[in-house]
Amino acid sequence: MTRPAVRLDIFSDPVCPWCYVGKANLDRALADHPDHPFQIQWHPFQLNPDMPPEGVPKRAYLEQKFGGKARVDAVHERLREVARAAGVEMDPDKPQRMPNTLNAHRLVHWAGIEGVQQAVVDALMRAYWVEGRDIGDLETLAAIAGEQGMDAEATLRLLTSDADAEDIAARDADARAKGVTAVPTFLIAQHYVVSGAQPPELWGQVIKELAGSQQQ
Repeated sequence: MTRPAVRLDIFSDPVCPWCYVGKANLDRALADHPDHPFQIQWHPFQLNPDMPPEGVPKRAYLEQKFGGKARVDAVHERLREVARAAGVEMDPDKPQRMPNTLNAHRLVHWAGIEGVQQAVVDALMRAYWVEGRDIGDLETLAAIAGEQGMDAEATLRLLTSDADAEDIAARDADARAKGVTAVPTFLIAQHYVVSGAQPPELWGQVIKELAGSQQQ
């Protein structure tokens, strides 16, 4: 018997390291439970909505934000440990720029229309955290789209326009108005909220509980 689908809305930003780790943990749980009921939809949330369109040097930005080089080094080492525990590659020192992610979120939106949203989200996060690519750069975004089966030239034309920019900004603002203050935030069945990079075991329990409730 086919289970009814359960919406899993995920609010994230590809430059958020906890979103990358949280996605990896969720992916592991989904792989362990291939009969899971989730129908996943990714939603925009900009960690730094006031970031200049061209972005800024990442290291200098973080040192100013966290209070110096030693503090950033400690944060980065902690991220490496968490990433290793989640079974993912991450080099927090690899990205050289802190981008404005509005255009990356536009790409995720269009990927959803074309049915490749999961692949594009994964590609964006890997591009930033593993390969150190500037995902604020329009040509880089178009190349990522092409690598995931989208039309790179058409995507670049859209990115150079204002297509859906107001809609993405409005969705971001709506999420904040409804109480999303940090990412990743997961909304299960439009009712239950899970925040943070939760371990695969938690997601496994959620899947089991959903299966039990659907059998009643």
